[in-house]
Amino acid sequence: MIETLQRVFVPVQWVKEIIETDPISHNYVVVECSWGKPSEEYLEKHIPGAIHLDTDLIEEDINWNIRTPEEINDTLISLGISKSTRVVIYGKGESFARFAFVCIWAGVQNVHVIDGGLNAWISAGYRTEQGIVEPKPISEFGTKIPVHPEYLISWPTEILKAQKNPNFRLVSVRSWREFIGEVSGYSYINRSGEPKGAIWGHDEADYYNDDRTVKSLTEVEAMLSERDIRKGNEIAFYCGTGWRASLPFLILYENGWDNIKVYDGGWFVWQKDPELPVQIGSPREK
Repeated sequence: MIETLQRVFVPVQWVKEIIETDPISHNYVVVECSWGKPSEEYLEKHIPGAIHLDTDLIEEDINWNIRTPEEINDTLISLGISKSTRVVIYGKGESFARFAFVCIWAGVQNVHVIDGGLNAWISAGYRTEQGIVEPKPISEFGTKIPVHPEYLISWPTEILKAQKNPNFRLVSVRSWREFIGEVSGYSYINRSGEPKGAIWGHDEADYYNDDRTVKSLTEVEAMLSERDIRKGNEIAFYCGTGWRASLPFLILYENGWDNIKVYDGGWFVWQKDPELPVQIGSPREK
């Protein structure tokens, strides 16, 4: 059997071998993520054995923050995921990153993302399946959730407190037009701008290669260092509602960066409070 990879982003060859060589214990779950019901794409073509996750199961519908620990526990065991299950994830947009972050925060010990997603699987010539795969629920997760509360900041009050530390970096993972306040970026968010003090950490597209595999640590570190974001800082990534912010978190988490977090509330929660400080335009130019 292929050697276990102690990393998040894994090649399709590794995933294929896991599926083919672990038929007895079957201590893995492949998850395709997207918002809502299984898409036509999933129904027509998915990785063999992949179950579907509706992201509504991990996010509440008021602020789109991560659901309560009790709800996440129920969702994970309904999917057949315990703390020791090897979870292999792919999906549309950054839905995969959101779910991978939730699994790590909850305490799943082996969380992997298919580097390049379904397209990489198909490009490798591997077979796919049709239809819906039903999950196989289990009785317990195996520990109290969350095992890693330190990875999550939920509310603006926590950000305001953290900003008193000069080593703290609040890093926006949104487009440049969103960052400077030209657009809100969301049909359901009217206000444009960013939390005051935020630094632009590039948008999510800059973290990918052309084939949707993620960029190397060297490339990511170079992008972040342009904005004085470096290993050793206390970093909270955010976007609108947590999907895009989870991508750089996963890359740095895989490579041993400490003191990194996701600010879950993001711009969506921040802009709801007219009393919270907001910046418009590029702080550097000002």
